[in-house]
Amino acid sequence: MANEANITRVDLAQRSYDIQIGSGNLTHLVPFLRERTKSNHAIIITDDNVDALYADKLGDQLADDQWEVHLLVVDAGERSKSSEVAIDLWETMLEEGADRQSIVLAVGGGVVGDLAGFVAATFTRGLSFFQVPTTLLAQVDSSVGGKVGINLPGAKNMVGAFWQPLGVLVDVNVLDSLPDREYRAGLAEVVKYGVILDADFFEYLEQHTQAINDRQAKALRYVVERCCRLKADVVEQDERELTGLRAVLNYGHTFAHAFEAAGNYDSLLHGEAVSIGMMCAARLATRLGRMDAHFVKRQHALLESLSLPTATPDHNHDDLITLMRRDKKVDEGKLRFVLPDRMGHVELVKDIRTDDILESLVP
Repeated sequence: MANEANITRVDLAQRSYDIQIGSGNLTHLVPFLRERTKSNHAIIITDDNVDALYADKLGDQLADDQWEVHLLVVDAGERSKSSEVAIDLWETMLEEGADRQSIVLAVGGGVVGDLAGFVAATFTRGLSFFQVPTTLLAQVDSSVGGKVGINLPGAKNMVGAFWQPLGVLVDVNVLDSLPDREYRAGLAEVVKYGVILDADFFEYLEQHTQAINDRQAKALRYVVERCCRLKADVVEQDERELTGLRAVLNYGHTFAHAFEAAGNYDSLLHGEAVSIGMMCAARLATRLGRMDAHFVKRQHALLESLSLPTATPDHNHDDLITLMRRDKKVDEGKLRFVLPDRMGHVELVKDIRTDDILESLVP
């Protein structure tokens, strides 16, 4: 209920906003929005998996509160993060009378949040935007920080914007309906936060794998709150990725994005690719003398205990290197990787030899 919810504040001056995290607080969407907007017109963007589960009911809540509601449903999956789908949404919003007083409400996982946020950022040069993330990955990572965008056929998230929401409403109870594979994929980003920013949190995950695997609400609320706080701390210091600090959030992602693109975005879920990418990054850190084999084993053991994949997919390694060179962290044509030097701390490392990268692909 509402009194069970906690607030994590993202402090960005005039773009500051709250993340409300609770159990069963989805029923309190109306007061959450009313406290943060004067709009009475909501464009709800969701996908065909989440529509019947949550989005339709949230639309009814708003309609009962005298909102004008338009529910726009896209196909589930990474392929909806495309220019074609964005154009369809823009045109439908125009037909439905959306204007600068309308809000966009993203109800779904990371794909829906990224796509809806991009549409909100660009329609009439910017609409107010709210997130109701329904996957673990979105709750702990993609719904926080204002990075929105779509994919190009050969490069993930290459077209986008920084567009902060006015609020994020997180109900961990919705994770009960999440398919096991989707739930596991979100846990990869959770593990990532321990490696990059909080050694004590990594240890917490090691000690509470059973509760996490069982989706116990108390453990999940702590996990989501800790991840949101850690990400908010980074975003507050480097909102638009100008200092390099925010790049630490991409641990494992240079490898992961290459795996996703090589599989045409439909063979691996993003979190699965991140899990494998973190193992590659850990091996690379070891090859460079930054970490020891114990770290690699410890990270591997936690990912395995959470039933996450760790084996590199069977793609041509030269093709993977080519895909990595399209990564947004490439600087003057040189690949850069986020690599640990101790548990809970990572750095952006450049001038890495291609041979070392290739060797790190192999266990």
